[in-house]
Amino acid sequence: MRAGWIIALAAVLSAGGDGLARPQAYQPPRHTAPSPILGAGEEMAQALAHGGAELERDRPATWQLAEHRRLSAALQSLAPERKGTVDAYVIVAALDSDPVFGREARATAAVLTRRYGAQGRSIVLAGSDGQRDSLLPMGTPASLDMALARVAEVMNPAEDVLILYTTSHGAGFGLYYNDGDQGYGAISPARLWSQLSTLGIRNRLILISACYSGVFVPILSSDTTAIVTASSAERSSFGCQADNDWTFFGDALVNHALRQPVPLPRAVEQARTTIAGWESDARLTPSEPQVAIGAGAERWLALLERHLPAGAAPIGKPATAALAAN
Repeated sequence: MRAGWIIALAAVLSAGGDGLARPQAYQPPRHTAPSPILGAGEEMAQALAHGGAELERDRPATWQLAEHRRLSAALQSLAPERKGTVDAYVIVAALDSDPVFGREARATAAVLTRRYGAQGRSIVLAGSDGQRDSLLPMGTPASLDMALARVAEVMNPAEDVLILYTTSHGAGFGLYYNDGDQGYGAISPARLWSQLSTLGIRNRLILISACYSGVFVPILSSDTTAIVTASSAERSSFGCQADNDWTFFGDALVNHALRQPVPLPRAVEQARTTIAGWESDARLTPSEPQVAIGAGAERWLALLERHLPAGAAPIGKPATAALAAN
């Protein structure tokens, strides 16, 4: 009997060291089931994206309540506009649960808030950063709609500016939302344009990190809009591996160029040059980032960027690290 006990103990020790239960490493939501949005066919996916469609399945009521509270708290935290001051309102939305997007969203919000003096006027919508469940409201079509509506409610549309950054996967119809196997949705350029127009948000800087994101440029361009996208309407962008800290676009534009006290047009050109170099080195098909800045946007940008903060060093591992490892 004693020999049997020793053998059993040896088996436990060899399997688990001291035989005590070990906490499992955190696993963020994974995509294991096909998206019903993407599987609906091109025509139907386009129609769903135009409507800002969102499908949530198998969500416990407790999760829904907690999510409602997180979003409500974020919306209520926005400070009101200041008369006579060009206030920036920052919304950063990660529309996919792959941790690269959660990490990029958090870091981007910090950079844009600091650059444009938007302390107290920023909302981050994002899932996990890969380390733990998110304490932030999720980035979904519906939460983005509500964040835009809240900004429209507190800003002065005649002088204030919306700065919107989205990071996710993209498709020919626009952006798609995917939270593991439970959340799905889509946002087309027409949908985003309709929401901004209905809300009366005219002064806007829109930055979109996604494949095919150039599809947003034609319809969203206007005299008072500045828009920058990670790719043309026909090209993929790069760096969206789940274990990355940044996409190519986020790393080049936000993590490097926008941390420096240079005007937006110069920052964009620096980022485009950087991305082109990375793609050339890796022999990737050029993503062709797009930019369109209206004359009216140039005027509010000049006011907003009069006193940019001192430069800061980039953070995180480079977006090209995964390519270098291969």
